Amino acid sequence: MTLADLLAGVIFLSLNAYGLLGGADFGGGVWDLLASGSRKEGQRDLIAHAIGPVWEANHVWLILAVVLLFTCFPPAFARLGIALHIPLSLVLIGIVLRGSAFTFWRYGGETDAEQRHWAGTFAVASLITPVLLGVTVGAIASGAVSGERAPGTPFFTGYVAPWLTPFALSVGVFALVCFAFLAAVYLTLEATEPALREDFRRRALGAGAALFGAALLVLVLSGSGAPRVRAGLIFAPWAVPLHLLTGAAAVTALAALWRRRYRVARVAAAAQVSLILWGWAVSQYPYLLPPDLTIVAAAAPDATLRLVLGGLALGAAVLFPSLYYLFRVFKGRYQPSAISHQ
Repeated sequence: MTLADLLAGVIFLSLNAYGLLGGADFGGGVWDLLASGSRKEGQRDLIAHAIGPVWEANHVWLILAVVLLFTCFPPAFARLGIALHIPLSLVLIGIVLRGSAFTFWRYGGETDAEQRHWAGTFAVASLITPVLLGVTVGAIASGAVSGERAPGTPFFTGYVAPWLTPFALSVGVFALVCFAFLAAVYLTLEATEPALREDFRRRALGAGAALFGAALLVLVLSGSGAPRVRAGLIFAPWAVPLHLLTGAAAVTALAALWRRRYRVARVAAAAQVSLILWGWAVSQYPYLLPPDLTIVAAAAPDATLRLVLGGLALGAAVLFPSLYYLFRVFKGRYQPSAISHQ
């Protein structure tokens, strides 16, 4: 394994952590938008209490991945920033808008109209941003981010068509359902009221079933949309063990939800999503941006990579204890003491 491979793995570990933590925050916004029934306000209050202390910290993983990408693999960063500048810019706007709206919703709005406005903004941004993140992944997997745009290339052909495809959009839908599934599973543990826990248990079971359908759609469309990734996921030596592990995690998560074993469900759901993400990464290895930019070809000089590894070691000594302390202090069980949601 080269230094470039190691740092590419660190980038993907960061994206994996962002999917499991930041992705669940986005999923919480989806369930806020879909809150219903007599306990609607209770559901939204639970979501806000679950997200509130940690949503900013969860973005550290995306920041780390972006910084490592432009430091260690500048040609890949340049390609992505040019070819996919529209969805990536919209993702950035969505993240900022969502965070700002959440803050104004929970801590700033004084009237009911203001509360509804900011709550709606938060929920809609939480719905759209995961789709755009998935669309970006779909465009990368399809090989659309290749080479330089020739002079005179029409704007739509060069900068819109590569990501506005059925396959990329299906990956966007898959990401949305995946994040909603994670959020619902996590919220079964956050809730202390049995009725609220049952609300999110049902949502988690429904999202788990929808996740299977979304994955099947992506697999079908990958035949024409991302043939290299599809070939890796079907014919590579590691494909069958990976699918068996992913299937086992999915069945375990749904069975644990059915039997109300919520801690087991959380671990299994996180494992399922992680295995899906790593399936994508391994299927396009050694390419960072298929079909022509490999990890080694895109890497910065070894001197830069060694310095980055040293910086990562020092940063990890600060980051991991800080995050542990944050979650230890602020992620205690939610106690809806003064509010009746029945």
